Amino acid sequence: MITVIAEIKVKPGRRDSVMEKITALLPDVLAEKGCHRYEPYVDFSGQIPWRKTVPDSIFMLEDWESLAHLEAHQQAEHMDKHRENIKADVLDVVIHIIEKA
Repeated sequence: MITVIAEIKVKPGRRDSVMEKITALLPDVLAEKGCHRYEPYVDFSGQIPWRKTVPDSIFMLEDWESLAHLEAHQQAEHMDKHRENIKADVLDVVIHIIEKA
């Protein structure tokens, strides 16, 4: 099992629009073989002085059965359409692939 933490850095003021598109995509991704979790998260709204804030980012927390399943996900037709659909609103995507220590 591998875990992906993807930070989708969105243009200011466009996070809600991108979240709507991610929400529409969720059923397709969750139905993919090897997908155990695919959940979007956003910055906590509370004021905590020691944290880094990223109000225009969306974080995807994903669990995949294997790297092969993740690679198939990246090549899925619905993901190609999704990337095309959000590209005007996205500045950058940072992907971390981690495993249990």
